[in-house]
Amino acid sequence: MTTLSKGANLQVEAASVRVVLGWRPGPGVPDLDASALLLAGGGRVRSDGDFVFYNQPVHASGAVRHLGKRPGADALEVNLAALEPGVERVALCASADGGTFGRVPGLHLLLLDAGSGVELVRFEMTAGPETAFVSGELYRRAGVWKFRAVGQGYASGLAGLATDFGITVDDAPPQTATVPAPAPVPAPAPARAPAPVPVHAPAPVPAPAPAPAVRMVKGEERLPEDMRGRLSLRKQQVAVSLDKNGAAGVTARVVLVLDASGSMSALYSRGTVASVVERMAAVAAQLDDDGEMQAWTFATNPARLPDLAVGDLPEWLRLHVRVGQMSLFGRRKAPRGLLPGQVDMREVGFQNEEQKVIAEVRAYVRAHPAAAPTLVLFFSDGGVYRNAEIERELREAVEEPVFWQFVGLGRAGFGVLERFDTMPGRRVDNVGFFAVDDIDRLSDAELYDRLLSEFPSWLGAARRAGILR
Repeated sequence: MTTLSKGANLQVEAASVRVVLGWRPGPGVPDLDASALLLAGGGRVRSDGDFVFYNQPVHASGAVRHLGKRPGADALEVNLAALEPGVERVALCASADGGTFGRVPGLHLLLLDAGSGVELVRFEMTAGPETAFVSGELYRRAGVWKFRAVGQGYASGLAGLATDFGITVDDAPPQTATVPAPAPVPAPAPARAPAPVPVHAPAPVPAPAPAPAVRMVKGEERLPEDMRGRLSLRKQQVAVSLDKNGAAGVTARVVLVLDASGSMSALYSRGTVASVVERMAAVAAQLDDDGEMQAWTFATNPARLPDLAVGDLPEWLRLHVRVGQMSLFGRRKAPRGLLPGQVDMREVGFQNEEQKVIAEVRAYVRAHPAAAPTLVLFFSDGGVYRNAEIERELREAVEEPVFWQFVGLGRAGFGVLERFDTMPGRRVDNVGFFAVDDIDRLSDAELYDRLLSEFPSWLGAARRAGILR
């Protein structure tokens, strides 16, 4: 069996899997219910019938079933081979009755081969004030099914989770039930005390709720029209993601760190890194009062890049998102064509030395104190090997007003970064990590949800610990 940390993924060889949500029941511990959402390419359900839970326990295709629960466990079965071609992901969800997930000890998810019963994956989870949770997801990539450990909560409860994925949910039960009577299942769930979440046939889309407030920043009006339009939509999505996690209106200083090691060359040349920077500029524009973002690049050595102001985004991308002038062989030559503020990438090198740039960002934050906390968005394609040094830096940083959000691009090999969520001995969890197979294919909504899922929880924990005022 493989133990995964938050954000990690694993290929699933089994044709059918059983998903078991587990916890330690006891006095005062909320009861949990597992559910599943079958999602199409846009990350939303095709109809309300794609929601499988205790009151609608079998999908029409028969591919996903709610198996029922026993004390401390609730189970689903997903026949991956039988899922319809239009289904690209199955979100594995849960809701808490009688409290929050933060009051649930021993919260974990098990993935088993439904045929043999062999345990494939174990994912230990931690939570806070959330009353709904996405534990993990099964997703199809190039014809192969994979499992990703998500561990993202919703303070808005099951209704907020369901509507975020396109399910129509009423605040009160409808007068006339429109869900067909559930088909029998091998192990029917016991009678439930809580009122079920009513789910009904697709209805006309209601008027949208008021959108979260979006900040306007200096220089935004200078952007090209298409870039300005993308920025506006992305700021709105950042605001929505913060609102879902109970952090509407929060402010933060945003710092961007970009891996420039040799293995990143393809991601630079095909424009992936430039796209990442543009998408992160929206985070800074929404979180930071002045909309500016400090930036570093690193490989063997770190290098400070000029601050990124939103209005300078097109030129900043042209001048500073590149890997040029790096050679593994031959004599060093004088830099050619470098403009003021550009970095000679030969000085940066080509190996992975994350601990050096972490130390430099820490020193910058200490030398430039701010009223708002700092959110570091750190992008790397793996090859992490300085595990002890990285762990020491991030453990020492626990008492500092900084949250470190690491994003793994593509391949594995993220070392200690994958293990911080379950690493004891820290007053607060100051590190988040998730990995994506292909960030270019990840929607803005999903990217910002993952990027900002742990930051609000850290804000609360850091305030309670006296790290933030």
